[in-house]
Amino acid sequence: MRRSNLLVAVLSTILAFMGSLGLTQLAQAQAWPTKPIKFIVPYPPGGGTDVIARIVQEPLSQALGQQVIIDNRGGAGGSIGTDIAAKSPSDGYTVLFTLSSHTINPAIYPKLAFDTERDFLPVSLVASLPQILVANPDFPAKSVKEVIEMAKAKPDSIAYASVGNGSPGHLAGAMMAGSAGVSMTHIPYRGGGPAVTDVMAGQVPLLWVSIPAAANYVKAGKLRALAVSTVKRSPVFPDVPTMAELGFKDYEVDSWYAMFVPAKTPQQIIDTLYKATVKVLAEPAVKEKLLGQGAEAVGSTPAQLGAIVKNELAKWKKVAKDAGIKVE
Repeated sequence: MRRSNLLVAVLSTILAFMGSLGLTQLAQAQAWPTKPIKFIVPYPPGGGTDVIARIVQEPLSQALGQQVIIDNRGGAGGSIGTDIAAKSPSDGYTVLFTLSSHTINPAIYPKLAFDTERDFLPVSLVASLPQILVANPDFPAKSVKEVIEMAKAKPDSIAYASVGNGSPGHLAGAMMAGSAGVSMTHIPYRGGGPAVTDVMAGQVPLLWVSIPAAANYVKAGKLRALAVSTVKRSPVFPDVPTMAELGFKDYEVDSWYAMFVPAKTPQQIIDTLYKATVKVLAEPAVKEKLLGQGAEAVGSTPAQLGAIVKNELAKWKKVAKDAGIKVE
């Protein structure tokens, strides 16, 4: 009898503790945010992801009433920073601000330290834009047609850079070479900033990269734009043709930027961040700044972003398999 009473007492204590813990977590979620929020950008400063993150940084800080801090953690096509985010506390104070390579990496990295769906919860899409193929101004090929002709004449002699293995630029280059039946050399960088610098210096002749990372240099004549990867032309560079217009059938690589939080982050925190993000993206000044970088403001619900992730994981798995892309 005494044992039964003791067991009941222990269970009551445990339940009371769990209840108080739940109430504490609920209170914390309702009060969120009460301190600065860290955005982990898994690419170096100066790249497209960093540029887009910094456009929404200040407006979002104002909307949330707390400072948003950018923490660049580049490397391994975004995998290093993403892993850091996955292992961060699920309290809403660490947010992964990343590129669509988030759904590409699982297809080419067989031993990722995180699971794209299991370890993250979607918050909202932020922006969408094309990849752009740019060349060093001194590179002899002045068009995609001439690039392909050079690649056919000397297989593997033409190199193109990207922000890393598994990046949209990597896939854009692989699809270009595969569609044209040529062999080109891929040079992965640790982000758009370093890649752009080397292409302008002539270290690598070509680069597939998101428009924000290259736009200012194209406008200044330091890079030459050859094509964009989406079905429609970019409003920033309306004179630059799409790959589809150049004869590459069914060619489309749409880059998007989005926010995710570690798994088990309270839904109330996710909803607060999502609503603030959508509000910020509706501001004319933010839209204009994004458009100036070739990006379209795109807010979404967490569920809509989750559906995109699921669909693209399957899409890029097939593309990577067909192109034989794998990074050990």
